[in-house]
Amino acid sequence: MKRPTNPNSKGEKIDGLVSIDQKKVKMKKKKNMMRMGGGGLSLEAFAKAKTKSNDYNPALIKKQREFYKNAKYVSKYKKSLKQQSQQTDNYRHTRSREDENETEKAGEMNQRYKKNKRSSAQSLREVYEQKHEEEEKAKMEREAIVRAKKEERERTESRRKAVREKMLKKTRSGQPVMKYRIQHLLETIQGSTS
Repeated sequence: MKRPTNPNSKGEKIDGLVSIDQKKVKMKKKKNMMRMGGGGLSLEAFAKAKTKSNDYNPALIKKQREFYKNAKYVSKYKKSLKQQSQQTDNYRHTRSREDENETEKAGEMNQRYKKNKRSSAQSLREVYEQKHEEEEKAKMEREAIVRAKKEERERTESRRKAVREKMLKKTRSGQPVMKYRIQHLLETIQGSTS
């Protein structure tokens, strides 16, 4: 038996019984759950679905590939650094031997220089003049080479220009003049045979 509800209190329980408004709310919730596809996953089912290992994951595969690629580059870089350090060590050892030899030669040169102290001013002047003459000769040779290259370039350019003008000549009606084209072909054939 239902007991009468108090009209002032909406949805309150009276002695353990549920009011009509609360029943409507429960019905709506139930309908919504059914509409959404049931009660959803249980916590256990969700955890199982998450822990299942899915072998094919393109993002993960790409990340691993990139990681291994970077690792390979790092190892190559370390190897090259090691080789360079070994080469520099070898270079230092050989360089130190060469430096020792040079210091011995320098000592011998100093002894010779002391012997020739009297003629040092004259010899220095001669060395300076000789060096200056050599530099001037080298400078003149470079200028001559540059001048010759420039002249050659100008000659070839003028030749090309003349050939281009002849090849681009047209008749009054806009047709190319064949005389120069045939001459050009003949020259190239003669040049290839000789």
